Amino acid sequence: MGSDNTLLVTVILHHDQSKNLDEIMAYLKETGFYREFPPEGCELVSWVVAMSFGFIIQLRLEPSALRTLNRYIEEKAWGAFRYEIYPAYDFEPIAQKFKEA
Repeated sequence: MGSDNTLLVTVILHHDQSKNLDEIMAYLKETGFYREFPPEGCELVSWVVAMSFGFIIQLRLEPSALRTLNRYIEEKAWGAFRYEIYPAYDFEPIAQKFKEA
């Protein structure tokens, strides 16, 4: 991946605070969330924990894989996390052209 035809997608996962950590981990083990992440067609770019916030995950994928990512989150993360997904694109090559102009 990494061509001009890919999206960068930021996924923010907030733990469901109505559950304790053991309940969350049991649910994620049951659904296979960690075992199967990232879903097919998605390349993991970064995955960080922001304390008191949750996971901030960045993926690179072809636009056609966006639905697969959404379904994966719905099937494997709902019940453990609230989530937000922000599709974006890599601006660095564009910024570099501005520097050269």
